Amino acid sequence: MISRNSDTDAVIIGGGHNGLVCAFYLAKAGLKVTVLERRAVVGGAAVTEEFHPGFRNSVAAYTVSLLNPKVIADMDLGGHGLRVVERKVANFLPINDHQYLLTGEGRIHAEVAKFSLRDAERLDAYGDRLDAIADVLRGQVLETPPNVTRGGLAVALPELLKSAGLSRRLAKLDMTARRDLLALFAQSAGDYLDGWFESDPIKAVFGFDGVVGNYASPYTPGSAYVLLHHVFGEVNGKKGAWGHAIGGMGAITQAMAKACAALGVEIRTDTAVREVVVEKGRAVGVVTTDGAALRARRVVSNIHPKLLFQNLVDPALLPADFNERIERHRNGSGTFRMNVALSELPRFTCLPTAGDHMTAGIIMAPSLAYMERAYADARADGWSKAPIVEMLIPSTLDDSLARAGQHVASLFCQHVAPTLSDGRSWDDCKETVADLMIDTVDAFAPGFKASVLGRMALSPLDLERAFGLVGGDIFHGKLELDQLFSARPVMGHGDHRAPIAGLYMCGAGTHPGGGVTGAPGHNAAREILRDVRRRR
Repeated sequence: MISRNSDTDAVIIGGGHNGLVCAFYLAKAGLKVTVLERRAVVGGAAVTEEFHPGFRNSVAAYTVSLLNPKVIADMDLGGHGLRVVERKVANFLPINDHQYLLTGEGRIHAEVAKFSLRDAERLDAYGDRLDAIADVLRGQVLETPPNVTRGGLAVALPELLKSAGLSRRLAKLDMTARRDLLALFAQSAGDYLDGWFESDPIKAVFGFDGVVGNYASPYTPGSAYVLLHHVFGEVNGKKGAWGHAIGGMGAITQAMAKACAALGVEIRTDTAVREVVVEKGRAVGVVTTDGAALRARRVVSNIHPKLLFQNLVDPALLPADFNERIERHRNGSGTFRMNVALSELPRFTCLPTAGDHMTAGIIMAPSLAYMERAYADARADGWSKAPIVEMLIPSTLDDSLARAGQHVASLFCQHVAPTLSDGRSWDDCKETVADLMIDTVDAFAPGFKASVLGRMALSPLDLERAFGLVGGDIFHGKLELDQLFSARPVMGHGDHRAPIAGLYMCGAGTHPGGGVTGAPGHNAAREILRDVRRRR
């Protein structure tokens, strides 16, 4: 039992970016808000840390595109110090010792024509048709999905109106776009791309978006949606672009924290929550791991749904079927994350000179078949023999991250099994796999291994321990049809409301899903404020 006096209007569990966004909108509406963060720094997986003396990097989330422009504007993140710069080249795909593909504005057509004139001619149509779908779904990102309810007309009517709004938006699509929408939700990324293109390099660059953060083959049904999910973003008003936050991803969440502080939000770090307190069927506060109690009129969770409902809430207070669905919630993005300090820039055999391609997302996976083998290996043995590695070198755009003349690199590596078989632990295998990832880059850029001054390796288990990413899942749950939209995290609770009154969810485990977007926090705050107005 905690005291009857409410200390705050809302307590938010978890100071990741969505928790900060939610706190901002609640405070802007006049609520007294407290954010409790388990780690010593806010930001969740969007943080910048020194991982080797003199070298800082975005140690988990590592690149910017999906951060919603409305969130950026409302929070005045630019005014609080955030600056995002675009990559000079979108992607660089080394293929072999002589061939490569560069993508980006003004160059992609000529680059693709090196491999297929037909593919180069189809690029515009592919982009236009994908953008038509992305624009419709982009408009849905900041809206709460229609929720399946059991109440009467008063409860059902608002949900019917939401459904009508979505139907009107979809009705504007012509038949071609409607067929594309169905294909993107049902097909694999590989099948979708095979229907458009004939050359391996362009399919590899586009197909990478279908497996990034997705423990699956590019030919797994549903992976085309993951490809689409990564097209929603923009940088500085340019749709589909990717960029770098000066100072790393922590610059985003530090700017958010400043925006919250300006509205009086209290942020407590080094404060982990042990329990959500429920009285008479309503969440009334939390108890921290050190035994401190904080009473609040409402509790908002920015942590993974499994961690909330299996660790912090008494399962006896939840419907049995809900508990069953949370237990079955699928996670695991097959991700092994590395941060590397470098004495010099890598020299790729196919393009050895320094240039704009060093600012790109460098994808070491030259075909969809290569990606499919990587997944099969991980399923069979725990990790890929020839892994997929995307490398970014943010110090080419931001010299604040490394010592003068030296560099930092982010390695986003797949596929690895979220949990190893045969009783093996990631604690025992991590360095072996980290060596493999370095060797993989070295095969494309000889001398890379010798340039490594220091490294930080994060296995799926490390990602779960450090950032609460269950199974190392960067999206807080797989982006599959039965875990999307109104069914995220569980059908009947797609509106950010938990089965317990006064308990809400604002994290990436809710619509529209993972990535550094701010959208779940924005949407949850709107639903909370609707309930505040109703109670008043």
